[in-house]
Amino acid sequence: MTTPTDLDPVGRDLPGTLRSFLAAHAAGDVEASLQQLRPDAVVTDQGERFAGTSEVRAFLERAGNEFTYTTTLLNADRVDPECWAVRVRLDGDFPGGVAVLDYRFRLEGDLVGGLDIVPVRA
Repeated sequence: MTTPTDLDPVGRDLPGTLRSFLAAHAAGDVEASLQQLRPDAVVTDQGERFAGTSEVRAFLERAGNEFTYTTTLLNADRVDPECWAVRVRLDGDFPGGVAVLDYRFRLEGDLVGGLDIVPVRA
């Protein structure tokens, strides 16, 4: 379970699709998260690949559910017209208590076609 935090002011320049996904994901709202993804979207997290709605749904349903944490958006950069890099910090009761992750989004039209979640090494 997560406790979402406000995405602004860092997130104000993000496309609406990404703002909506990040807010829904932080709130644990799987259906709202999926609405921002293409049906054939591919998500990778910690080396695991999830392709298509059913696999991504299963990933979203279990991602972090055993912990309570807050999500803070640290920065967001447009890499190119279709790609965004968004850095988030998680603070919670999971081992280590703090994690910094890069969410690398690839937009296809108005929806997310790909998302790579990569831990940031200190």
